[in-house]
Amino acid sequence: MSYWSPPEPRRVRLLVVDEGVDELKPLLETLRCAGYGITHAFGAMEGYRRATALQMDLVLLDVGPGSTDGFAACRLLKADPATADIPVIFLTSSASLEERLTGLRAGGVDYILKPFEPEEVMVRIEIHLALAESRRSRIAPATQSASPPDRPATNDDGAPGSDVDRMLMQAAERLILADLSHVLPLPALAARVGTHEKRLTRAFRAHTGRTVLEFAREERLSRAQRLLLESAMRIEEIAAAVGFSSAANFSTAFREYFNCTPSACRQAGVGRRAPDA
Repeated sequence: MSYWSPPEPRRVRLLVVDEGVDELKPLLETLRCAGYGITHAFGAMEGYRRATALQMDLVLLDVGPGSTDGFAACRLLKADPATADIPVIFLTSSASLEERLTGLRAGGVDYILKPFEPEEVMVRIEIHLALAESRRSRIAPATQSASPPDRPATNDDGAPGSDVDRMLMQAAERLILADLSHVLPLPALAARVGTHEKRLTRAFRAHTGRTVLEFAREERLSRAQRLLLESAMRIEEIAAAVGFSSAANFSTAFREYFNCTPSACRQAGVGRRAPDA
């Protein structure tokens, strides 16, 4: 008994990213028989490039145990407005809860554990295609009168200022801002977004005029300033919340950046608010 319905006459295009296709043959055959158009990529970053170049409706992305490339590719897709709405379903043989949470936080919509039944995958694909179509139909009325700007050509060679560099920078920014108290070292941050230190640094310089470390430092201090003015947290708590090892180090950095101490900043903020109290 079949629990899924065949797709609409429009040929839905699926991107399947997996280094080995033998175990996926039954699924791929089922998908083709159902009328789906299948594009295959043999690695996560190759899949990312194909997803950005082609009009895909959904991505099935295999992630091996301990691999980070699939998660990095997903983050890059979600950082690009042109591909952010493409549902990404992870396929994995790992039952690790930590890995599944990492994938979902990277932007995946679902996880399917191997070995799987092709019909179960079909049902999940249909569900997420329907959800994506529902989201598009809600957004379309507000945007149908506006013509989308042309996307800059993507330079796979990573030329300064390229669209890929912009997306790498945005993905890294999201990771930094998500937890300013534990900003990853540059090598780890670059690896998380699927690149290397030199290219990530170049991307930040091209698009922000700052290095990665300068961006993180300025964001930490700006967040600290808001906490000083808008919260009752003690200075020691604020220092820890934005990733400084001690209140003394925080105070020194704050004074150098804002030309006043954290205490003076808070006092000045209280003074400005006093007439409205």
